[in-house]
Amino acid sequence: MEHPDSSVTPDGNELEIIEFYIDEALPDGSAYRGYFGMNVAKVLEIIRKPPVTGVPGKHHRAALGTFNLRRRVLPLVDLGLWLGKNNTNSVNNKVIVSEFSSVVTAFIVSGVTRIHRMTWNQVEPPGKYLQAFSHDSITGVIRIDERIVFLLDMEQVISSMDPSLKLSTHLDQAGSTDGSGFHILVADDSPSIRSTISRCLEQARFSVTKTTCGREAWDQLKAWEQQAAREKVPLNRFVHLVVSDIEMPEMDGHTLTRKIKDDAVLRRIPVILFSSLISDVVREKGRKAGADDQISKPDLPRLTECAHALIQKSLGADGQEA
Repeated sequence: MEHPDSSVTPDGNELEIIEFYIDEALPDGSAYRGYFGMNVAKVLEIIRKPPVTGVPGKHHRAALGTFNLRRRVLPLVDLGLWLGKNNTNSVNNKVIVSEFSSVVTAFIVSGVTRIHRMTWNQVEPPGKYLQAFSHDSITGVIRIDERIVFLLDMEQVISSMDPSLKLSTHLDQAGSTDGSGFHILVADDSPSIRSTISRCLEQARFSVTKTTCGREAWDQLKAWEQQAAREKVPLNRFVHLVVSDIEMPEMDGHTLTRKIKDDAVLRRIPVILFSSLISDVVREKGRKAGADDQISKPDLPRLTECAHALIQKSLGADGQEA
């Protein structure tokens, strides 16, 4: 595996992805190689395909069973099968051991190429046709040399293996906050997570506008800002708070937060950053960007209370009615 490109200067908008491929046998007998990627920060190690000793999973045929890795039993998922491909098996197959939302899972792929270092504005959002074709499993598209690399929504893959891990299982734990009269903008590139966060807020009677990336969220905020100026009304007639994912194509959550807080009008809007896992390093980046709060997946039940409290605080500071 090659080393990452060091030509990109590290900043808050940077990401590193590990590129891998899946070889597929087509009906006409030819072969096709598809390229995919996932965040390097979520990869623990890469190993050869181990012997599977556990029984196959009940929820998906791609769940091949389990294996033992240094006294730890891990589930093994055939990523090609999960994607619906007639993938070819080989002794040279690699296994990517990764951790998403505190769940360690191993994925079989045909091979691993290299690590790429880039910025989020180099990642394009997938089109609607691609999203539908991939069952909403692709969150970004990267053009590298003469090939296209698809970023996969690995948390969706994992939750499909075990429904108890779905973010929606946390909804019943949400509090009894009443968000009536308040409007929240949600930005998240994962359709499943975007939908779940929105449902959580809507159950608490917040009204919600959903966007698929930081760029789309920023454009919507600027449109509301301009409309408020034309109509000579407070900005909170249109939006009271932003909930944003961190890792998104075109514009990530940290960049979106900085742009909001650097804008003389939009800076009044509280921003909550939401991610599957917020480490100390990620939390510090969020703080420097100006986020008013940061919530990880296990903390979803407190999202509505946090949103309500921040909105009330911002209205009190502005001395404006909702």
